[in-house]
Amino acid sequence: MKYVYGFFLVVAHTGIFAQEQDVQPQQMTASQIFSSHYARTYQAAIRYNDYNVAKHALYNMLVENPQNDSILYSLALIYVQGQQYASAVLSANDILTLKPGHTGALEIAAISYENLGIKDKALSNYESLYLNTEDYNTLYKMAFLQYDMSKYAEAKTNVDILLGKKETEELKSVYTLASNEQKEFPIKVSLITLKGMISAASGDKALAKKFYDEALALAPDFELAQKQIAELEK
Repeated sequence: MKYVYGFFLVVAHTGIFAQEQDVQPQQMTASQIFSSHYARTYQAAIRYNDYNVAKHALYNMLVENPQNDSILYSLALIYVQGQQYASAVLSANDILTLKPGHTGALEIAAISYENLGIKDKALSNYESLYLNTEDYNTLYKMAFLQYDMSKYAEAKTNVDILLGKKETEELKSVYTLASNEQKEFPIKVSLITLKGMISAASGDKALAKKFYDEALALAPDFELAQKQIAELEK
């Protein structure tokens, strides 16, 4: 999703650290020298993809600057990239305490809760993110989560909203096939398939079959729709 994976912030631009062109080393306080050293360490570690060293540098900066949300955000990004979802949630929630509505933190929290299997909190964060951004991909995630949580009416409403947007004719989604090959499909195909899944879960198998057939007419090798048809015929 687009808000998280712009990836790492350059923490030194926040104004916490003295700029060398403005403040000479002999004019800096001990705290500024300490923070500036770890800011440069962080930047070097990110350059060389050494995220353990980057985390260590961020922790040292955070001790000196506990209210700085940019440092926390950079730390949360490293956690979510490293699939350390519990730590990502904790750091994202600390950001939201400092800055309610922070879109990056909302997305990190949503992704992390989803991967931890805490779907209600994931959905709540996605909903807050969508209210702040109206992002297409966020609403797409919400629709599938709502289906997983048996919120069929809400899921159907959001699918219909998505199908009515012009982006639906252009966007693609990536699926892993049974062969482990990844393939792009029009996002419209997955949305129509989701409408079929909602219909099947609501007890209307005839309507579900109609949607699956419509999806397969657009993408005959779309395995999710194939699988759902097989489930209907059991």
